[in-house]
Amino acid sequence: MPKKDFTPAPFSDKPYRAIPLTPVESHQIAAIGYDAATKTLAVTFNRGSGTVYHYPNVEPALHADFMAAESKGRFFDAMVRPIAFEKFRVPEPAKDGAAAA
Repeated sequence: MPKKDFTPAPFSDKPYRAIPLTPVESHQIAAIGYDAATKTLAVTFNRGSGTVYHYPNVEPALHADFMAAESKGRFFDAMVRPIAFEKFRVPEPAKDGAAAA
């Protein structure tokens, strides 16, 4: 089967809002976070470090099911990948430990 052309999604021009991430065991997914106040799911991948994807309007049950999934990659492909997202560069921490602007 021939590979599909892949054009990476552009980075969002919206301000980045950090969401705490929990590392997970997965070949595909590095960490998952959730902000209940805004219903935003945050995902980082093992490839493409320094990038975080925010998926808005995600119900708490989907986040809970994602965290509980035996295969995070399969769950992501089936349930999360179809959701529109915002892609952000994660700011590098400043050398003194404070977040960089």
